[in-house]
Order: sequence, then C-alpha cells, then structure tokens
Amino acid sequence: MAKRIITISREFGSGGRFIGEEVAKKLGIKYYDRDIIAQIAEQSGFSPEYIKENAELSPKKGLFAYAFSGRDITGKSIEDMVYEAQRNVILDIAAKESCVIIGRNADFILKDRDDVLNVFIHGDMSEKIKRICALYRVSEDDAVKMMNDTDKRRSTNYNFYTEQKWGMAGNYTLSLNSSQLGYGMCERMILECVNH
Repeated sequence: MAKRIITISREFGSGGRFIGEEVAKKLGIKYYDRDIIAQIAEQSGFSPEYIKENAELSPKKGLFAYAFSGRDITGKSIEDMVYEAQRNVILDIAAKESCVIIGRNADFILKDRDDVLNVFIHGDMSEKIKRICALYRVSEDDAVKMMNDTDKRRSTNYNFYTEQKWGMAGNYTLSLNSSQLGYGMCERMILECVNH
C-alpha cells in the first residue's frame, strides 16, 4: 500500500526537519512541525510557549522525574495532559490528510495505521556539530551541549510515553544517516518508499 503519512524522528543537527520539509514540498502535501503547537495548545488549554518547550521534549532530565511528577486527582500530570492533546491532534491530522509530521512521537501514535512510513534521521557527530554551529551561530562546545540536551530530552519523552527506545531501528521503517547519504539521497529514498 502506498504511504500517505510520513513521520520523521530525528537527532538534533541531523537535518531531519529540512529533509521532511523538502519531501512534503515534492509530494505536494502538508508539512507539520512547529505549526502543530497552536492546535495542541488549544486542545490542552496550555499556552503555546509551554507546549513549544514541553510537548516533544521532556521537561525533566530522567524517567524517574517523569514518573513522579505532580499528578491531579485523575492521576494525570501536566505532561500527560499535554501528551494526550498532542496525540489527539496527530490522530485528527492523520485522519484528514496526507502529510509529513516531524517528531512528537507520531510514529508511535500512528502505529496502528498501515499507510504510515516511519523514518529516523541520524548523523555523524562531526557533521551535526558543524550544522548546529552554522545554524545557531554557537561554539562547538555549545553545539555539543545543545545536541546532548535536546536528544536526551527527546529520548526521555519518547521512551516514557511509548515504552520503546528512541532511535532504535526496529521502531522505524527507514533509518537514514544524513551525514553519509546526504540530504538529497535521504529525500529520494523516502520518496521511493512512499510509492511502494
């Protein structure tokens, strides 16, 4: 069956967001990344600023912090409520249209659909550092800190809510090294897989 929804999970600095945007343009389908934040905020009742900071990245540093964060009388934490709103928005989007969705555990949220292509983009450390330095105008040390912090928070969020391991090849249809393949080849491989 042809795939109509593409989810892209990615390491910070690997170019996954750029690759996803290009794939969406070439397929002529909607691209969802930061623009999904307003919808999650509306559904959850939290501010867009709060959602931007917490919907994909764990606000805490480890799984234990997640497990023991404050809960309301229903047993849900603020993080749980944000995740539930994010999940509902992603399910609604997938039901309505063909699209590319960046991050936000979309691969797991849409796991029961057979029209989804799940992609993980990773890269070589040196390439990612160069990209982060150029994009954010930071030193190499700062680039490494940004990369480690962002990937750790993405991983913690993913591992907690999916009970799977973030970045593990078995969770995705395709796992691509953008440093080795180049962005153009990653895009072509994704496009090729969409049509099969």
